Amino acid sequence: MDHAIFVSLISSPSAFLPSSDNVLDVLTHSGPVGVFTLCVLLGFSIVSWAIIFSKWRMLARAQRESLSFLETFWKSKRLDSIFQITERFAQSPLSQIFRAGYIELAKIKKHQEEKNVEQSMTELGGLENIERSLRRASLAETTQLESLVPFLATTGSTAPFIGLFGTVWGIMKAFRDIGHMGSANLATVAPGISEALVATAAGLVAAIPAVMAYNYFHSKIRVLGAEMENFQSDFLNIVKRHFF
Repeated sequence: MDHAIFVSLISSPSAFLPSSDNVLDVLTHSGPVGVFTLCVLLGFSIVSWAIIFSKWRMLARAQRESLSFLETFWKSKRLDSIFQITERFAQSPLSQIFRAGYIELAKIKKHQEEKNVEQSMTELGGLENIERSLRRASLAETTQLESLVPFLATTGSTAPFIGLFGTVWGIMKAFRDIGHMGSANLATVAPGISEALVATAAGLVAAIPAVMAYNYFHSKIRVLGAEMENFQSDFLNIVKRHFF
């Protein structure tokens, strides 16, 4: 690109930036590869926003119900009464961990009623069995909380590179057009540069919200994970004091 073309681009950027009237022309000019690149970025963006809204509602409800469940748990004096109301806190990971621990405890107590305590402790593992059930429930809840969140990280890391691919392709196409037409002027170069800028912008538009949402959700899940660990310890201490 000669000095005159470069000066024209700098002095008159509106000549090659796509306006609302010629965006369709830019997309049409970009060719199959450019259109495919933009469609891939659009797909990443749509899926990312769907995950963002879904996980935001899910984590907000999980946090809210977990706080309500903890308040109910510490106010109640009987585990069976707590178990009966856990269905009201279906989105709370703490509630589901409690259900798993209580069900295992109920199995042990039922077995103790049929046989002597020593035999039951040997066959069922007693407290260790309850601890394993709590760990399994905690792992299941963590897996559910983290589901689809890695896609946001994937979008944040790959979308800029996909946009960069569209940018490189647009520049290559611009130079091919210059070679075919045998002249270098603003009308020849502008469409390819417009295509490159649109691909770059689309990559950033898809990546930036995904990265921000991933960091936000990751911090929320880490907080819920800490709450689950604390609740497991508290529940096991209660079981030790009152049942073993």
